[in-house]
Amino acid sequence: MSHPPPARGPGITVNGRRHEIADPGLRTLLELLHGPLGLRGTRRGCEQGACGACTVLVDGQRVNACLTLAALVEGAEVTTIEGLAAGETLHPLQQAFVDCDALQCGYCTPGQIMSAAGLLAEGGATSTEAIREGMSGNLCRCGAYPMIGAAIACVAGQGGAA
Repeated sequence: MSHPPPARGPGITVNGRRHEIADPGLRTLLELLHGPLGLRGTRRGCEQGACGACTVLVDGQRVNACLTLAALVEGAEVTTIEGLAAGETLHPLQQAFVDCDALQCGYCTPGQIMSAAGLLAEGGATSTEAIREGMSGNLCRCGAYPMIGAAIACVAGQGGAA
């Protein structure tokens, strides 16, 4: 996971909507999303950056929201799982996760999908091994890894053999 870029100005844009941050202090991005912004799709997992359940995109880069201070993303564009779908139309990754049965309990799914979106944007989903390596920061306690890899491979145009 990369670190978010330096602050660029007051406020934060989340899923295309601008928000002013009143004294972010030491609040994490995850706390900001869950608290004042009311976005609960990003999951609270280990809160140590080890599980990936809280993965979001900051200016297109994957970050752990539990470790990222909200003040550091001022002026940035944040995308959460709620921002992927276009109305009622699922994002191709969301649809692929459904089609490939790439979820079981669903707790890690938002972080998995956001990490996969970042991986695809980075051009890192070039092979089964590259997908495994690129997704290694996201844990699934249910063990749905083969289906998760297949879903990512489908969207990357590799078919379902991941």
